[in-house]
Amino acid sequence: MDVRAQVSMIFHLDKCIGCHTCSVACKNIWTDRPGAEYMWWNNVETKPGTGFPTHWEDQEKFNGGWKLNDQKDLKLRSQNKADAFLKLFYNPNQPTMEDYYEPWTYKYADLFSAPAGNDQPIAIPISQVTGEPIDIKSGPNWDDDLSGSPIYAENDLNLDKLTEEERNQLFEVERLTMFYLPRICNHCANPSCVASCPSGAIYKRGEDGIVLINQEKCRGWRACVAACPYKKIYYNWKTGKSEKCILCYPRLETGQPPACFHSCVGRIRYLGVLLYDAERAVEAMKVSNPSLVEAQRTAILDPNDPKVVESALKNGISDEFIESAQRSPVYKYVMEWKIALPLHIEYRTMPMLFYVPPLLPVMGKSLNGTYEQTGEGFFTGLAESRLPMKYLASLFSAGNTTVIEDVMKKLMAVRYYKRQTSVNDMDVSQILRESKLTAEQAQAIYELTAIPTVYERYALPPLQREEAIENTCSPQACKGCSGLGFNEAPARGC
Repeated sequence: MDVRAQVSMIFHLDKCIGCHTCSVACKNIWTDRPGAEYMWWNNVETKPGTGFPTHWEDQEKFNGGWKLNDQKDLKLRSQNKADAFLKLFYNPNQPTMEDYYEPWTYKYADLFSAPAGNDQPIAIPISQVTGEPIDIKSGPNWDDDLSGSPIYAENDLNLDKLTEEERNQLFEVERLTMFYLPRICNHCANPSCVASCPSGAIYKRGEDGIVLINQEKCRGWRACVAACPYKKIYYNWKTGKSEKCILCYPRLETGQPPACFHSCVGRIRYLGVLLYDAERAVEAMKVSNPSLVEAQRTAILDPNDPKVVESALKNGISDEFIESAQRSPVYKYVMEWKIALPLHIEYRTMPMLFYVPPLLPVMGKSLNGTYEQTGEGFFTGLAESRLPMKYLASLFSAGNTTVIEDVMKKLMAVRYYKRQTSVNDMDVSQILRESKLTAEQAQAIYELTAIPTVYERYALPPLQREEAIENTCSPQACKGCSGLGFNEAPARGC
C-alpha cells in the first residue's frame, strides 16, 4: 500500500448561481498578463452547452486523456512513441484560437477624442492579439444562461445518447432546464498531462498532489495541452510557456483557501485531503466504463483506519495532513455518503475534483401547463425528470445511470427528511431505507450543505506556515471561523 495525500475539492452544483465571481477572482490574480488574456483557469459553463473551449468534451477531435488498448494497458490518446516527436512541431489535435476566442478590449480613447456630433461616441472592440478592430462572435461564457438555444445547448455532445423523448423533456421549459458547471484543473491522480510532457516540466507535488508546471523547464511543446482532456492547460503566446491552475498553492501554504473558493458567493466549494493508494490508482482506471466510479472509490483510503495512518506516517505524510484528511468534507461527500462524483471519469485520469450533481425539480414535470408529480412512489420523478438521468450519467458516471440514480435518491431523501422535521406531514422511514441513508446521515448532509462553517468547508493542512508552529487549535475545541476573514483569523490550523 503506497499511501499518498491529495488536496481534493468538492463543487456542489445545486448551490452554484452562475455569478462568475470565482472566474473573475482567478482572472485578476493569475491571468491578467500579456499572453494570458484568453486564459480562464476557472470558468463557469452553462449545461447543456458546448463549454470552453468549444466542444472540449469531443475527444474524437482533441484526443485527450487515456485509452485502454487490447492488452488492457493505459495509453495516451494524444500521442505514442511513433508520432510523439513529430507532434512537437505540428499537432492536429491542438485547440485553436477559434476553439477558445480571440481576446479583446475596447478603444476607450475614442470616447474622449471623438469630435462633437449628434451621436454618442462608442468604444469599438479591438483584438488584444493583433490590436485591430474585430467583430466579436464568441467568448469564454458566450453560452451563459442559453440552455435551450439551438446554437449551444442542442450541440452539447452529452445529448447524443438521449432519446427524442428525453430531449423534448429537457427542452420543454425553455431556458429553465439548465445548471452551471464551474471548472478548474482537476489535479488528477493519474494525469495525462504529466505523462505527455517531453521536457518533464509538469509534475505532481508529493506533499499534496497539486499538479504544477516548472516554468524554467517548460519549452512550450504544448503536448500537455493536447493530452489534457479537460483542456485546462493553456499556452502563453507571449512567454512561450504552458500555464495552468496551481490551486493557489501560495495561499494554501498560508492557511487560506484558493481565491475562487474564498470568493464563492454560493459557498459551493469544499476543500480537504484524501488519502489514496497510488498502487491501486492506475489499476482502478483500467476497468470498464460503468465500473470506473466504484473503482476510484476503492483506491481512496479510510483516514481513520489505523493501518492506513501507520502506512501514511511511514510514507512521510505529516500528522497535520492526516488530521485534515480525518475531518475532510471531501471524504464525507465522496466516500461516506457517496453523493459526489468525478467529471468525465471515462477519460481515466482519476480526477480529484468531485461534483454533487444538481437535483433541480426532478420530482415532476409539466403536464398541460401544470407542474405535477407523475407515477407512484417517492422517487418516480427520477425517471421523468426535466434533466434526464442519462445526461447526468454522461457527465459524472461514464454513462452508468444506476450511480446517478443512487445519488439523486439520497439528495431527494434529504429534502423529504427536512420537510418531515419542519412540518411533520409524512413518514420518511421508508424513504431513508430506499435511499440507503440514516436520519443522522441525512441531517449531516443537510448541515454540511446548507449551514457549514469555514472550518467545516475547508479542512486545510498547514503546509509551510511559520506562524502555525504554536498552533493550539483542535477540531474538538474549535468553534469555527465563520465570522472571521482568513486574513484576520489567527493561525488555528483551519
